[in-house]
Amino acid sequence: MADEEIEALEPSLRNVLEQQSLRWVFVGGKGGVGKTTTSCSLATQLSKVRESVLLISTDPAHNLSDAFGQKFSKNPTLVNGYTNLYAMEIDPTGSIQEMIESSQETNMQSHLQDMAFAIPGVDEAMSFAEVMKLVKSMDYSTIVFDTAPTGHTLRFLSFPTVLDKALGKLSQLGGTLGPMLQSMGPMMGMPANTEDVFGKLESMRAVIQEVNTQFQDPDKTTFICVCISEFLSLYETERMIQELTTFNIDTHNIVVNQLLYPPKGSTCENCGVRAKMQGKYLEQIHELYEDFHVVKMPLLTKEIRGVDSIKEFSELLVHPYQQPDA
Repeated sequence: MADEEIEALEPSLRNVLEQQSLRWVFVGGKGGVGKTTTSCSLATQLSKVRESVLLISTDPAHNLSDAFGQKFSKNPTLVNGYTNLYAMEIDPTGSIQEMIESSQETNMQSHLQDMAFAIPGVDEAMSFAEVMKLVKSMDYSTIVFDTAPTGHTLRFLSFPTVLDKALGKLSQLGGTLGPMLQSMGPMMGMPANTEDVFGKLESMRAVIQEVNTQFQDPDKTTFICVCISEFLSLYETERMIQELTTFNIDTHNIVVNQLLYPPKGSTCENCGVRAKMQGKYLEQIHELYEDFHVVKMPLLTKEIRGVDSIKEFSELLVHPYQQPDA
């Protein structure tokens, strides 16, 4: 009976569209496997069944503008041709500098920076906190993240835990040393309003704890793995799924891009050899992830760029591709 249920898993992302409770959807994988095309296509399909969708690129390469043929910035912008799909491109590592520079006092800037960079990884983690605070204040039904290549993505998703621990330590330090710093601060060149610094960090910690709880809730968050049917991509997907499991982040969908489907009777030797190789790794994917929805996307003869092209391609995420007979 269990086997029958596993076999019945549909090779589409319809399950994501139907899960109305989902608020955060991450799309990630190795560089060059089609993450941005998949993110844009999924956001397109979600926009049909959600009141509002925000698509965010956290990849410094920022391919959303290229994909849609429209310039996006760090502010949400309505995507041309849609009424409820917005996109924005942010650099997570740039947020910390903005936070420091927005501080009124030069002394406070210096001490904030010292605290931020004193703990390994906390600079990026605090940037993440700023991003999440911004996103959390926005009223969108579902938020889709087009993430950076695997290593960066896994670091990005580990930030809530890193930051919570770091801010916990700083908060304890504030409780212990706060009164002393308050009275002796001016003599030592510290800002007089040290309490404000610790208060800011503590409020950030509260946001992170809430976001972390949501990320670990399969009703609210899921991660879609994107790969191609080759050894290195399959290996990286396996590593990513293992890491996601340790972060308690739900993942049960894999999109396999750029699959070759030579027509029957094709005389293209290269096509046949490559399709055979892809078929071998595709079998491995099905064996390893029999409890996943495995979505097979074809390699097209044209680039997927522009709204119309993305809309057309997005249909294959919900209506599985049928190989032509000839």
